[in-house]
Amino acid sequence: MSELHKFLFEGLPVRGMIVRLTDAWTEVLQRRNSNSATGAYPAPVQELLGEMAAAGVLMQSNIKFNGALVLQVFGDGPVKVAVAEVQSDLSLRATATINGDIAADARLSQMVNVGGGGRCAITLDPKDRLPGQQPYQGVVPLHGDHNEKLERLSDVLQHYMLQSEQLDTVLVLAANSEVAAGLLIQRMPMKGEGNLAQGLSHRENEDQIGHNEDYNRIAHLASSLTRDELLTLDVDTILRRLFWEEKLLRFEPLEGERGPRFACTCSRERVANMLRGLGAEEAESILAERSEIEVGCEFCGQQYRFDAVDAAQLFLQSAAAQPPAPSGVQ
Repeated sequence: MSELHKFLFEGLPVRGMIVRLTDAWTEVLQRRNSNSATGAYPAPVQELLGEMAAAGVLMQSNIKFNGALVLQVFGDGPVKVAVAEVQSDLSLRATATINGDIAADARLSQMVNVGGGGRCAITLDPKDRLPGQQPYQGVVPLHGDHNEKLERLSDVLQHYMLQSEQLDTVLVLAANSEVAAGLLIQRMPMKGEGNLAQGLSHRENEDQIGHNEDYNRIAHLASSLTRDELLTLDVDTILRRLFWEEKLLRFEPLEGERGPRFACTCSRERVANMLRGLGAEEAESILAERSEIEVGCEFCGQQYRFDAVDAAQLFLQSAAAQPPAPSGVQ
């Protein structure tokens, strides 16, 4: 079962989270794998998308935003766009649009940032928008301060969070065909009762970047976590191996209906309503050519199929739902 664990370092201005997406992630892949039009994602795309899903859960949970957090990576490579969307209840979905061949060992720049124009966008779309309110969006390039191409999504997002929140952040991400996981460690803007009472100004907090010894020590430990360890070890083992000398305050894990889980807005009923909107004549025309009507969700890849019997039932139900025609002119 997919799970999210939050924890604090007692007495220190440092917080952390670990997410492990198992059933939620395999559902994303299974829907794509079973799509006869697209087929499975190539391994490098699968890894990128899994890391994006894990990062999206960590970021959504970190800011506690009431709405959708949408993480996008796009550019001029064969992966035109990759998207992970996480709602405030931690339900998630993810997809990628591919146009071209992708090498088995392709890196981020080769998939998205071939010509140097690749971007990463983080959009916060409020659930209940006020009149005239627009989603907030932050965009960062897929290169570092010296214009070098970044090859890890974690480096891109660390750069984004440092710019947007002025807080030091370490992010470790990994994904394969079974698990998508992530560890986030972040310096908090306040430390101790004195700071809780008077707070730190924005400038004082910005001046702390890179200089807090407690955070630097913990960040160094977190950065030592390997991809294989993140994918194969349980959360208790990871925390014990990394931070066995630190005092952790751990919160109750979020899992099941309270934790990360797959959810897409598509459904067979929504597709059925769309077909009713096309009309019986159009549906019959498609059936005459292909023997069945096949509609795929552009986001999750789930395919919905309707044969001649299914289509007939749709329009019979539609007719039955209409009010009777008047018997004469009134």
